[in-house]
Amino acid sequence: MRKYPVNRLRNLALVAHGGAGKTSLAEAMLYTAGVTDRLGKTDDGNTVMDWDPEEVRRKVSISTGIAPLEWRGHKVTLLDTPGYFDFVGEVKAALRVVEAALVVVDAVSGVEVGTELVWQYAQEAGLPRMIVVSKMDRENANWARTLASLEAAFGKQVLPLQIPIGAEAQFRGVVDLIRGQAWISRGRETVAEPVPADLAAEVEALRERVMEAAAEADDELTMKYLEGEPLTEAEVLAGLRAAVLAGKVFPVLCASGLRNIGVGPLLDAICDLLPSPVDAGAVTGTDPRTGQAVTREPRADGPLTALVFKTVSDPFVGKMTIFRVYSGTLRPDGQVYNATRGRSERVGAVYLLRGKQQEQVPEAGPGEIAMVAKLQVTGTGDTLADEGQPVLLPPMEFPAPVYSVAVYPKAKGDEEKISAGLGRLAEEDPTFRVERNATTGEIVISGMGDVHIEVMLERLRRKFGVEATVTTPKVAYKETIRGTARAEHKHKKQTGGHGQYGHVILELEPLPEGEYEFVDKIIQGRVPQQYRPAVDKGVRETMAEGVLAGYPVTGVRVTLVDGSYHEVDSSEMSFKIAASQAFKKGFMAAKPVLLEPVMLVEVLVPEACTGDVIGDLNRKRGRILGIEPRGRLQAVRALVPQAEMFRYAIDLRSITQGRGTFTMTFDHYEEVPAPIAQPIIAAAGRAVSGE
Repeated sequence: MRKYPVNRLRNLALVAHGGAGKTSLAEAMLYTAGVTDRLGKTDDGNTVMDWDPEEVRRKVSISTGIAPLEWRGHKVTLLDTPGYFDFVGEVKAALRVVEAALVVVDAVSGVEVGTELVWQYAQEAGLPRMIVVSKMDRENANWARTLASLEAAFGKQVLPLQIPIGAEAQFRGVVDLIRGQAWISRGRETVAEPVPADLAAEVEALRERVMEAAAEADDELTMKYLEGEPLTEAEVLAGLRAAVLAGKVFPVLCASGLRNIGVGPLLDAICDLLPSPVDAGAVTGTDPRTGQAVTREPRADGPLTALVFKTVSDPFVGKMTIFRVYSGTLRPDGQVYNATRGRSERVGAVYLLRGKQQEQVPEAGPGEIAMVAKLQVTGTGDTLADEGQPVLLPPMEFPAPVYSVAVYPKAKGDEEKISAGLGRLAEEDPTFRVERNATTGEIVISGMGDVHIEVMLERLRRKFGVEATVTTPKVAYKETIRGTARAEHKHKKQTGGHGQYGHVILELEPLPEGEYEFVDKIIQGRVPQQYRPAVDKGVRETMAEGVLAGYPVTGVRVTLVDGSYHEVDSSEMSFKIAASQAFKKGFMAAKPVLLEPVMLVEVLVPEACTGDVIGDLNRKRGRILGIEPRGRLQAVRALVPQAEMFRYAIDLRSITQGRGTFTMTFDHYEEVPAPIAQPIIAAAGRAVSGE
């Protein structure tokens, strides 16, 4: 692929609700531009963008596919993002490194939940948006109905620049409202024809709206339009482009990716109306040495500034680091400075990506998306720069994982392999986390939903050769006491030689503001000084193992008040055992209770779903703290036991049809109600006895 000036580059993310036809549309664009010699189909598993084995099997996009194409003297780089909710991290990463979003809407279904979500993400990223109504060849496809749903969802800024010629199986082309020209698709070619007579009146009326929108973007054009002078094609395009870049107009086009209809005019509109890196302007970061703001213009001769937005672990190639260059030029066989980690990295070859194919290039300049392999410390979100002029770009923001499972290796001896493999997978996906719960000892993996977890475990098997099973994570319960007690234990054992003797009397009481306190109140040497630390140690070890149900004990003050010893038979071990047994007796006598972690949950939902969400949280033993408006949404805040929240990501999706999101953080421990605690304690007893 030849080198293009920065103002001839177009980077855009294809975003949509799942199943709207993004990948089919991307395949048609690559085919129309001559990049491929066949039209790949998702159902056949032979697309350029969905090349991962799991994508081929599921017939959905799981990760962002990247492919550049050449059209009319421009280089257009497509980022085909997943439409499924579980892979929103891929969508957010792609939107961070492009200048525009192409929102794909199904002509049969119209605006769906996912459409609203990706629109919001693009809006938050400050991106101009173009809409393409796809699947115009499908049964029940309806242009007018879809356009009405777009206007209802996104306002009067939605502006059709085309109307379809024919519908469903008869869809064969589009009328270009800017040029007043019909375009009929025939294979890769698009042929110009006169506007069909039955559409002439509609075309004339809609063209007037297009001219008005173009004129409003520029004062001179406004005056010319108001004076009744016709606007030239160049003036209309310039006016519309300015309006699109300013976010005042969202152009709507129509196409069929599967039958490759309307794709050429769509590529024309991308080149004519969407911004280049020059239009997007300079990026602002921070000098890590001084903390001062730094701007970087999209110039090839400027200092290098690039953002890593995707990392892929490949069992053959190694770690693949995919980045977007904002300024400067990255060349192979040299050094690059990771400003995020303060480390230099050796760079080998530089590649452009086209699906799974890699094309080696002599350099990557401003506005280009490229890949290097085998960087040692660089991860997603890092900034690559010149060491002499470092800059840190703002970190990428990813949603926190909301769905967790405990994971165990299927085969004995795979514990280390599973930990290493999961760690590598977490490096490439910031919405996937791995941690070992210190209380339960389990490896807990967290993601955006059940499908996300399934995909990551399949990658673990395929890439690292480790199979795993999953269960609901154990709750990190704790034990404490609500009363006081005095307990005594005398450990006495005679075995012929040296015996064992340790005798302690302990007092236990609640410690509301702490985890554990040991108080020594021995007088007159009833327990010699050298054995008192052993008493403390014996209590601590027993607390770690738990007494009531095998969970760690917290919130207890233990006072050593009396005891006795034997000059010959006493030892540290004897007093440790005596302390452990005395503590167990005292604990069970001091009104023991089970504590559970309680989470602070904030749920963002449309107002219509608020009542259902509150009802569901109440059923989960939640305590509602308040409700407040957040733009068009309602924020419901509640305290909910963690035990009730492990499947909440799935429950909330069902309740709100995917419109709800939530965050969850640990807040405090709270006593488990007796009816719920009793089965937990009974189950722990059965586990100990081996039943």
